Amino acid sequence: MPADKTRRIANAIGFISGVFACLDALRDRAVLSPPDAVWQTLRNPQRLELGGGIALILVTLVSAIVWRESG
Repeated sequence: MPADKTRRIANAIGFISGVFACLDALRDRAVLSPPDAVWQTLRNPQRLELGGGIALILVTLVSAIVWRESG
């Protein structure tokens, strides 16, 4: 498999994993806006999961941009 295709698949899997982590953290929340209210209703493990999901999404987006510019 070409390296470019492997990178695309890795980015897609990372992005989708981040989205699912965020959705899992917000699974039982009735309040989805404003962000401060959402953050207050989350317990510590859910905050960690939400933060990790957002970080994973951002890392995959930045890496996709960097690989596209260098390629």
